[in-house]
Amino acid sequence: MNLELSEEQEAVRRLARAFTDREIAPYAAEWDRAESVDRAIVKSLGDLGFLGLTVPEEYGGSGGDHLSYALVTEELGRGDSAVRGIVSVSLGLVAKTVAAWGTEEQKREWLPRLCSGEALGCFGLTEPGTGSDAASLTTRAVREGDAYVISGSKMFITNGTWADVVLLFARTGGAPGHRGISAFLVPADAPGLTRREVHGKLGLRGQATAELALDGVRVPASAMLGPEGKGFSVAMSALAKGRMSVAAGCVGIAQAALDAAVSYAARREQFGKPIAHHQLVQELIADISVDVDAARLLTWRVADLIDRGQPFATEASTAKLFASEAAVRAAGNALQVHGGYGYIDEYPAGKLLRDARVMTLYEGTSQIQKLLIGRARTGVSAF
Repeated sequence: MNLELSEEQEAVRRLARAFTDREIAPYAAEWDRAESVDRAIVKSLGDLGFLGLTVPEEYGGSGGDHLSYALVTEELGRGDSAVRGIVSVSLGLVAKTVAAWGTEEQKREWLPRLCSGEALGCFGLTEPGTGSDAASLTTRAVREGDAYVISGSKMFITNGTWADVVLLFARTGGAPGHRGISAFLVPADAPGLTRREVHGKLGLRGQATAELALDGVRVPASAMLGPEGKGFSVAMSALAKGRMSVAAGCVGIAQAALDAAVSYAARREQFGKPIAHHQLVQELIADISVDVDAARLLTWRVADLIDRGQPFATEASTAKLFASEAAVRAAGNALQVHGGYGYIDEYPAGKLLRDARVMTLYEGTSQIQKLLIGRARTGVSAF
């Protein structure tokens, strides 16, 4: 791949960087303390086209390639990963999946609203009892005439209380495991669907994370996304691309850690000179810098493969695994550079570390990524 960005990609990156520096970074600590991002940010994201990247313009998207999408999610992650998550889920997991699997009617109904920010989407896969073992989900959808009636619960759903549509996965048949799962587009205001926001999170505190309860929620058969019984394939295809977005967001966290560490080391004096002069402080900064570059290149490789129509799932797992663990290391090293000041929220290192930690957990834990990579390299399944 050519590592030189095109003029269009550079323009997108500059736009995202300026927006982040002006509209996100100055408020990140405030939103973190309040456990709520200002919802007005959604309209701004839509107006800039960030919620429609890679979606065809005929459906209200802003087009563009996946590397541009990665550049935007990196910049948003640098400012506040809680904001990055809004885009990664509503666009990356929901809108892109509707574009890939939806009927013409479903695309026309949902994509223009999702891409403009008029509507948000959430991804209803994880349940209280099923996280990594998604094929064991228990939410059920029972056919009644020309409709399905859905009952069950979902947990840790990003955008859950803000969303207008839930890309929901439920069991429709008697087949065990993944063969009995189907996907549905469920309006969030459907009778019988209730949402409760989850508070007290370690990180991503500004993000609207929710528990969903479905009690006899009725949707028309036309709400099914993709063929019946193929919902697990729908979910896995969404998550494969979603892992690139998470990796890009982790690059943003690591870059923010590098910026904070360098800035603080240049100002803070100990033993009669700025701590940037001390070799072991330079070592911490060098380690962060290497992690940033390596994670960024692994993420760009995934974007390049997607844009060229090549297989990318293993590379996406590789990027997500490395970048998420690198973000934790980078934030930890930045906190170390800050010393005691890194431990209070007047400085960004603590928030970066808290936000980074969840990246090793969602959209496939680090352990799941290692199993996927190991299976791809050996041909032997560990599941």
